[in-house]
Amino acid sequence: MPKGSEMDAVVVGSGPNGLAAALTLAKAGLSVTVVEGSATIGGGTRSEELTLPGFLHDVCSAIHPLGVASPFFKSLPLSEHGLEWIYPQVQLAHPLPDGEAALLFRDLDETASLLGRDGSSYRRLFAPLIERWDDLAPDLLAPLHVPRYPVPFALFGMKALLPAQLLARLAFKDPPARALFAGMSAHAFLPLQQPLSAAFGLILGTLGHVAGWPVAKGGSQSIAAALASCLRTLGGVIVTGCPIKSLADLPAARIILFDVSERQLESIAGSRLPAGYRRRLQRYRYGPGVFKIDWALDGAIPWTAAGCRRSATVHVGGTEEEVARGEKEIWRGIHPEQPFVLVAQPTLVDPSRAPDGKHTAWAYCHVPHGSTFDMSDRIESQVERFAPGFRDLILGRHTRNCLEYETYNANIIGGDINGGVQDLRQFLARPTLLAPYRTPLPGVYLCSSGTPPGGGVHGMCGYHAARLALADLK
Repeated sequence: MPKGSEMDAVVVGSGPNGLAAALTLAKAGLSVTVVEGSATIGGGTRSEELTLPGFLHDVCSAIHPLGVASPFFKSLPLSEHGLEWIYPQVQLAHPLPDGEAALLFRDLDETASLLGRDGSSYRRLFAPLIERWDDLAPDLLAPLHVPRYPVPFALFGMKALLPAQLLARLAFKDPPARALFAGMSAHAFLPLQQPLSAAFGLILGTLGHVAGWPVAKGGSQSIAAALASCLRTLGGVIVTGCPIKSLADLPAARIILFDVSERQLESIAGSRLPAGYRRRLQRYRYGPGVFKIDWALDGAIPWTAAGCRRSATVHVGGTEEEVARGEKEIWRGIHPEQPFVLVAQPTLVDPSRAPDGKHTAWAYCHVPHGSTFDMSDRIESQVERFAPGFRDLILGRHTRNCLEYETYNANIIGGDINGGVQDLRQFLARPTLLAPYRTPLPGVYLCSSGTPPGGGVHGMCGYHAARLALADLK
């Protein structure tokens, strides 16, 4: 990267958080350069032909409830830069062993009406969150602070702090509602018996109603492309193919923000960091990883439950008890025989990603940290269990285990796509309790998913880090 006179700001990493940080600084009038080590931008929002020619697959993220609901993304004219959200008829489907499925619709009453005697309980659980989402979102997607609306925030927190399995059993009587909530909560990468796991089910369920679970037309790469286009209109510069190994690789700048993991920051900054802060970065904990498959298919997945054929997202794991058992086994170092599988089938709503009449699908399951075990057969057996004949449609497949993911993207430590464990301790101190984006080095900040509010395609980590940097600059 060329060196010269001091720049205003440099952002290392072009994932959604890095681009959000760069945009926040550029909107404030600073000159900004984004430095990306890979040949393409995007971090977790990249799309490639992984299986066969003409089949476009999302390399990491595929479904974006947090993206469409992000307060920062909503503040940008991303549609003018090519980003189009596409919504399925059903936001989320969770097939059950009896051949039926629990379905989440944008409409709360429509969802509740299909949950039988649990319908009123479901409505009571989610209606207050839906009604106050615009008030709650800025507080939930931010570092620790005094909330603007303390009463609704406290009411959310009382339920969010519970273990997901406990809340599912307290709130619901029957398998469909319990399974639906357990599947959403499993996005926490925590045992469902652990405190705070319910928060993920509450937030993702609420997002399904207030924002939906859409896909980005043309693949998740479209999100990064729109953010980058918006940045360039503000004068921002993006340099690709420029890996940063040490602070010496960077030009002089008033502000440097790192969209990298804690482990990478410790490696890059090295002895420049005070010993205490360096130890904190070294002690930062990473959680379970993922094993992922992308399929090129000869047709749509033949789900037994018709509702699953109308959703871009299907949670495959059976009952609440099955989901909870599988997620608990991962933390004990066990690869579940019947894993909880997250399936995305974007071509049901975006046929541009595959040749005429063909489809793509994407699936992953959680596995122990750093696993190299091939979960292909177990994942495909789970899908076949709820969609007999699925295997006959496979034209090609591409797999990645935990270590292959880390090789592909150094931010995905041990296959952890969530930026580190989000249990109660590391939720509060991520990686530090106060001003978590600021490092002890003047002008140097961390803005990755290893900071609040954590994993997901929303850009809020970058936005808050950049806001803190601007305040410090003043």
